[in-house]
Parts: sequence; C-alpha cells; structure tokens
Amino acid sequence: MKAPTPRPLFDAPIARRAALEALGKLDPRRMIKNPVMFVVEVGSAFTTLLFLHAVVTGDGDANPAFVGAISLWLWFTVLFANFAEAMAEGRGKAQADSLRRARREVPARRLAEPHRGAATTETPSSKLDAGDHVLVAAGEVIPSDGEIVEGVAAVDESAITGESAPVIRESGGDRSAVTGGTRVLSDWLVVRITTAPGRTFLDRMIAMVEGAVRKKTPNEIALDILLAGLTIIFLLVVVTLLPMSRFAVEQAGGGAPVALTTLVALLVCLIPTTIGGLLSAIGIAGMDRMIQANVIATSGRAVEAAGDVDTLLLDKTGTITYGNRSATGFLPARGVAEAELAEAATLASLADDTPEGKSIVALGTAVLGRAVVAPAGAVQVPFTAQTRMSGVDLTDGRAIRKGASDAIARRLGGGLPADVRSQVDGVAKQGATPLVVASGDRVLGVVRLADIVKAGIRERFAEMRALGIRTVMITGDNPLTAAAIAVEAGVDDFLAEATPEAKLAMIRDYQDRGHLVAMTGDGTNDAPALAQADVAVAMNSGTQAAKEAGNMVDLDSNPTKLLEVVTVGKQMLMTRGALTTFSIANDVSKYFAIIPAALVSTYPQLAALNVMRLHSPQSAVLSAVIFNALIIIALIPVALRGLAVRAAPAAVTLRRNLLVYGLGGLLLPFPFIKAIDLALSGLGLVS
Repeated sequence: MKAPTPRPLFDAPIARRAALEALGKLDPRRMIKNPVMFVVEVGSAFTTLLFLHAVVTGDGDANPAFVGAISLWLWFTVLFANFAEAMAEGRGKAQADSLRRARREVPARRLAEPHRGAATTETPSSKLDAGDHVLVAAGEVIPSDGEIVEGVAAVDESAITGESAPVIRESGGDRSAVTGGTRVLSDWLVVRITTAPGRTFLDRMIAMVEGAVRKKTPNEIALDILLAGLTIIFLLVVVTLLPMSRFAVEQAGGGAPVALTTLVALLVCLIPTTIGGLLSAIGIAGMDRMIQANVIATSGRAVEAAGDVDTLLLDKTGTITYGNRSATGFLPARGVAEAELAEAATLASLADDTPEGKSIVALGTAVLGRAVVAPAGAVQVPFTAQTRMSGVDLTDGRAIRKGASDAIARRLGGGLPADVRSQVDGVAKQGATPLVVASGDRVLGVVRLADIVKAGIRERFAEMRALGIRTVMITGDNPLTAAAIAVEAGVDDFLAEATPEAKLAMIRDYQDRGHLVAMTGDGTNDAPALAQADVAVAMNSGTQAAKEAGNMVDLDSNPTKLLEVVTVGKQMLMTRGALTTFSIANDVSKYFAIIPAALVSTYPQLAALNVMRLHSPQSAVLSAVIFNALIIIALIPVALRGLAVRAAPAAVTLRRNLLVYGLGGLLLPFPFIKAIDLALSGLGLVS
C-alpha cells in the first residue's frame, strides 16, 4: 500500500489562511475558551489603552514608547498562539476540501426489487434512503454508502484513500461495503443503501477532519483546569503588588510604585503562556497526523487513548501474515484416495467466499483435471465464524463438511482418527493451517493451507515491547499452528481457535486487569469486540457494522496500521507533556529577568537579583515579553510535527524529556533574554 505523501509543515496557502484566521480568533467569545490566552488578550487591550492615554494626554506611569512596545508584543503573543491553532486546523481543512470534492450529487438507478433485472427509477443521490437498492455499472459513481448484495467489480477509491490502484468489492464476506463518491471501474454492482442523506461516511469524515466534532480529551480538560488555576493564582498575586508597592513607597518616602504596564507584562510572563498557546494546536495536530496516515479518528479521545494503550490484539491473517493463505496440498486419510478427498473438499468449499475457500476450489480443480459442480438439489452450507466450517448437503443424504479440526471433531461427536490427528499436528507444527474434510461420519483427510509471516514484523513487535506494549495474536487456527506462528512472529501471547465471543471475553479480561486494549477488525463478527476495545480501528473495506463499532477507520484497510496508530497517539501525549514541562520551566527562568526589574523602583535591594546584568528595568521587562512571544512561534513546528517516539521504557523516556525540556526550558531563557536585551540597548530602543 502506498504511503500517503506528507504535507509540508508550512504549506503556503494553509499558512496564509491561518494568518487571516488568527485575526478572526481574537474574538473574545472564542478566546475565553482558552483562559490563559484570554488573560493575555485582555492585557494586550489594557496596555493598548494605556499607550493611547499616554500619547493623547502626555501623562502616564511609564514611557509611551515602552508601553507601546509591550502592547505590540503582547498582541503578537496572542496572534502567534492563534496562528498555531489555525495552522493545525488548516491542515485538516485542506484534507476536508479534497474530500468535499468527492461528495457531489449524482444520479442513481433505484431498483424496484433487490436484483439486477428489476425495474429502475432515476433518483438523485440525495433522495436515497437506507434500505433502497441501486444498480451501479462500470463508469458510474456509487451514490451513497452501502453493502453489495449482488455482483463483483473493481472500484476506484482514490477520492477517499488517495490510493490510485483499484480494489475488488463483492457481495458476501468482509469486502462488501462501498463508500459513496467512489467509482465502479468494471462490471456492475447491486448496492443496498445503509445510510440516510447527510450521514454518509464521507459526511462524517469531513466533519471529523474539519474539527467540527472535536471535543477536548480528559487529559486536555485536566491540563486546562491546571493552567486556569495557575492563571488565577498569579493574577491575584499581581493584583496585590500594586497596592503593596504604593504602600511601600509611602512608607519609604521615596521611589516609585510599579507601573501598570510592567504589572501586565509580569502577569503574562508568570502564567504558562507557552503551553496555553500551543495546547489546542497539539491536540488538533495529533488528529491531523492520523489523517496523514489515512486513519480517520472519530475524536481526539480516541487518539489520546491510542497513546495510553498497553495491549494490542492483532489478527494473524493480513496483519502478522500476508493473509493470502492458499491450499497447497491434500493429505488423504488411510484408505482414502486423493481424488476422493479433493472432490469432497472442493464440494465443501463451493459456498465458502473466503480466499482460502476459493483456493481449495482451484487446487481441487487442478488435481482432478476438471471443474466440480454441486449436484442439483444440493444445499450449500456457508462458512461462519461461529461454526468454523462450510460444506454441502447432497440429495443422497451425505453431509460433507470442511473446517477446523476441533470443529469437525465436535460435529462427529468424538476424536479424529489417529492418522488424521498426526497429519493435523504435522501441518500445524510447520506453521501451516490444517483443515479437516469429513463426509458424514467418515473423515477423508486434511487440506493444508500455507501462509507466510511478514518480513520485519518481528522487529516491529520488539519495538512495541520496548515501549511497554504487549502484543497478542488472534487466529482461528488450532493451538499448534498458532503457537508456531506466534514464535516465528515474536508476539507475547496468542488466542487460538478464536470466536467472536472469545475475542470479546479476552478484551474484557485484559480491561478488568487494568489494561487499555487496541484491536483491528473488518467483519460484522468483529463488531462486538471493536465496540468493547478502548481503541478500535475498523477497515474501510470492511462491513458497515465494523465501521460503526470502531472509533477509528483506516482508509487503506491495512491491519498493520494499528502499530502506527499507537505510535501517533504516544507522540501526541509525549509532545503535550514535553511542552508543558518546557513551559513551566521556562516561566521559572523568566522570573529572574522580570521580577527584579518590575519591583526595583519600589525595592532597590532587588537589584542584587539582576543576575543577567540586564541594561535597565524597562529593557529587562521588554526582553522577557519579546522572548515569551517568540518562543511560541519557535515551538509551532514541534507542536505540529510532534516529538519522535523512540523504542524505550516509559521511565527512560520520562527522564530524557525532563532533562531536555525541563532543564533545557530552565536554561534557555537566560542567553536569549540577554541577547534581546543587548540588541535593544545597542539599537537605543530602551532607556
């Protein structure tokens, strides 16, 4: 599957639109949702009024040029924060625009009866209701989301997935779902519409990527509360400084109270403006990175949960192995001819729509040298996840069944013959899948299905293990086959002979023990487990039930994408934690620059705390405010791109981030504030 092309970090059209939207976000009704930046905006407006008053009246408690400069840089601080959020939103809107182009009104041929030969009525796609049946021929656009009830065709899904190669969609099985806006390239399909107008998958995708349905995650809400609490505390501290400084001046009989402009600057530098300005952008960018991986998350909560996942449930077929299991041989039981086994296995597979069933039919045809057709009156028994068998009931009373060894043994009411059991064990030990064929109460032999473990998957699982994530393989194979493949793939555990009920029970068991579980699925039988999992990635090619049950949809229908989903989730959590640490450490350093300068006119003894030897009180305050604004825009790329996730235990990652972003945030302001101070004083911009 072709990897999506990464979008440039600062795409020119997106950056231009974000710059305009940053101005629109200055609306106080929108800003109040971010208490930290709302306080900065109020401070910006207040210092602007102080500047205008000083210019008009010539009377102010500080130099008008100083007040104007502080006001200007405070506005820049707000705008830079808004720009970061607008950039993150803009990247999602660019994706939404391309999806919106795929959503258009198209004519549909509604069928009077759910089969190809029925009468048709020309109907606009917007008038189709759930339950309607439509006929779509080669060259036509599928009018709405639905399930194929008849036909097989190549479908171009590039408008949705970005992948130019067509995919095969057919009735039956787990590849029967189609999405409105995609185009049929060959043959024809009869589609049963499953969604009402305006509620299609494409409509929901557009709303998701635009952020219209984005809600803050619990961690974001908790961090917002913490930041709001710190803002209120520092606001109370700063408010009390003015009467205290005036009282101190009166008592000392000299000096000057702290200026209002300096108090506002002090407040802005005290509160955690860096993370306050970038917090929303980090969350939106996390969802955008999912979109760039061709995964649509229904909410930021799902992305965040992916970062906390510690258990991955992975289907063997298509995820750990290539998924193209094919019949490679017939192993007849003692006294049974290969031709008899081949014919019975082929008859039992005629109703099996799975790739394995089709490969048995192909192998049986090759061995027999002729096609096998079910006799007139024969009743086909399709494969189901519950029975794990398929077969045919013939008119002569014979019931031929093909399926997992334990399922056939249960049907027969006893164990398998010793020679067949030996064949089953031998195939399983080779990592292949044995299927047993029986006619009535007579076991005919074994069909061997071979699959190959994907290259590099063992290394991926080792990376997950280093991150503290446990991998569990789920397969319908017998325990011996499952154990052989589990060892080869390097998973931590496996569930063999898995049924929908067994998957659901395993997820609940892990959750009861305090684990967060992620899994992928594409079939209706996966829906209960997907609904139970904390992170559920449904395949776009899968059934509507699976997509409704999941909280993410992989447009590429690549089951291994679950590993990438977890990485993106961890990246978002790490980025938020690292920048929060940096912001708080950063504020501590700014105190040394601005507090002595802010209060030195009232308390001259504080001059001893001017450890950076800044040029003047005004220069110190202005330098700290400028640094406070510039550091936000400097960190926008980090917020949008996210931190790199390395394969290391959580404790090691925490120590590294504390060292880099904690200690780094503590030390970084000193040289930069000093450099800004030297530049301001050298250019004569401050007294």
